[in-house]
Amino acid sequence: MATIIDGKALAKKLNAQTSQRVKQLQKDKGITPGLVVIIVGTDPASQRYVRNKHRTAKRLGIYSIVRELPDTISQAELLKVVEEYNQDPKVTGILVQDPLPKQINEKEITRSILPEKDVDGFHPVNVGKLYLDDSTNYPVACTPKGVMTMFKEYDIQLKGKNAVMIGRSAIVGKPMAALMLNAGASVSILHLLTKDITEYTKNADVIVSATGSLHTVTKNDVKPGAVVIDVGQNINEDGHLVGDTDYADLFDKVSYITPVPGGVGPMTIATLMQQTVDLAEWSLERGE
Repeated sequence: MATIIDGKALAKKLNAQTSQRVKQLQKDKGITPGLVVIIVGTDPASQRYVRNKHRTAKRLGIYSIVRELPDTISQAELLKVVEEYNQDPKVTGILVQDPLPKQINEKEITRSILPEKDVDGFHPVNVGKLYLDDSTNYPVACTPKGVMTMFKEYDIQLKGKNAVMIGRSAIVGKPMAALMLNAGASVSILHLLTKDITEYTKNADVIVSATGSLHTVTKNDVKPGAVVIDVGQNINEDGHLVGDTDYADLFDKVSYITPVPGGVGPMTIATLMQQTVDLAEWSLERGE
């Protein structure tokens, strides 16, 4: 029977630590970490997610701004808004919420955020540091970093293990694979063009799935005692939020598993808050 990796409980613990760090920064340095989330348009799911981030930040004592912009905004206008916060000393972290309208070049927007304020860890400088396993401080994509915290808290070892990452997005798949590789795992990245996913998953000690597809991983795809991390979010035929994996089907075969909801999701936002404070502390260390 599997041990459930409780993302809600772990996020609560991480948020308590973050709140304490904020208080310490205010007391010792007179500084409050600041997070700005820029949202373009009125996508309901994005708005809910941004509200959740804003509420969490305020609750933890972080200076929080939500900048709402129309979906008619031009590339030049959005770049100007980003630069405004690049220059704002009260803002230590900048996040531009996906999705962006078709007239916006997302990669250019990502590059326009100062690497030292890139709270999402998507700037090419920070991505390069991750892939080089750089020894300096730098932000990392929040969902993969949250998963790594789960591994640490539950004493799940990666060194010398076979790990499979299902999905190759720049947001989850690629940075997650890099983090596991840096931790000493032998990592295979699987995607739509992979001919036989089961050939890889059957030999995996650790499986992370981020496909956004139901039934990506079933008990027939895993070996006994595997660790299964489900990053996917899907709506099933009953209208319920579920992950990529068949949770109930896998439960008696694997050693650790994350539920959906209540697994990776809460850790993503908690890690965003943690990293906002990280950026403030690193700025102080650089003497800024």
